[in-house]
Amino acid sequence: MKNLFYLLFFVSSLFLGTGCAEDGHEKKEPVQIWATDTSNASVPISEFLALLPRDGIPPIYEPKYWGKDAADSVFFEHEPVISIEIEGESRGYPLSILMFHEIVNDVVGGIPVAITYCPLCNAAMVFDRRLSFKDKDYVLTLGVGGMLRKSDMVMWDHETETWWQQFTGEGLVGDLNGAELTLVPSLLISYEEFFASYPEGLMLSTETGMELEEGEAYGMNPYEKYDDLEEGKPYRFFKDKVDDRLPAMERVITVFSDGKDFVYPLSVVSSEKVINHDPNGLSVAVFFKSGTVSVMDNKDISKSKDIGAVTVFERTVNGQTLTFQESEGKFTDNETGSVWSITGKCVEGELMGSQLESIVYGNHFAFAWFAFNPECEIYSPI
Repeated sequence: MKNLFYLLFFVSSLFLGTGCAEDGHEKKEPVQIWATDTSNASVPISEFLALLPRDGIPPIYEPKYWGKDAADSVFFEHEPVISIEIEGESRGYPLSILMFHEIVNDVVGGIPVAITYCPLCNAAMVFDRRLSFKDKDYVLTLGVGGMLRKSDMVMWDHETETWWQQFTGEGLVGDLNGAELTLVPSLLISYEEFFASYPEGLMLSTETGMELEEGEAYGMNPYEKYDDLEEGKPYRFFKDKVDDRLPAMERVITVFSDGKDFVYPLSVVSSEKVINHDPNGLSVAVFFKSGTVSVMDNKDISKSKDIGAVTVFERTVNGQTLTFQESEGKFTDNETGSVWSITGKCVEGELMGSQLESIVYGNHFAFAWFAFNPECEIYSPI
């Protein structure tokens, strides 16, 4: 694998060929060769910035897993993981691994899924790899396209070599231009919270088959201080004007309801601890709990700042809309006094054993969100 520092600081800005390095000398880069029909595109080809050959950042095509006992010796309790549960199967995917691979092709609960993470946008998205488009059915295998658009990873599929925008799941160039991948609900929580909620769950292992270069290691962050709210800014690969409605590197929690996007800044959520809201008639609860670190802060992720975890659920159970409050990391509904976890499970009280319904939500850097979704409503406490 090419060293990520090389990708971030030394690679030349080129498109599908060679370019000039920052010192003015010509730098030869691997030419990208595609079978993609680039005439079938919904956005200008000039918006794609090619940096590496496809899968130059290697996706994981055959993931291996550990149970809690084995994983405890590698990961730390506050480590952020993408958590999914499908048909009773629970899997966790540490961001410390994903930042070196960006895509994991997997099957969970019998459903083919792709777990994706773009570090530059802090976009953790899970997609259903099944697709029906123009009377054809596909099960796609997704790879890293070696390109960026609006600083976000461009994916490709092995079956048609269509180019996909990771941030939106849209097919932009090729045979599947106009198609859209279905998002799968997921949570971004700590390693500790994952196994507290799913003791029989499995954690993605570091047995990836990738040989890390000197200075690289799972658990190390090549994007040091990238998410600093005062000094942080997108890397130079982002060519658009940065929207100034929020700090560029502010994390924003996003919900889509009835044709409109709603944004909850992390600074607000972490202060409120719980937000009971009805965006366009969808009753949601936004939970915050400290104890999850950033992977974009310290070089050693285990020493990074605590940014907490945010989860979002529908707050209607058995036809009753609940109103939540928080105390010491626990969430209690006012209607029954039941106690709920950060993963939406009722752990105590009248509704014990109930599960709040997960919805698809985002947790991204503000600059990236606004680049793709400028028309949105930003939540502000009354």
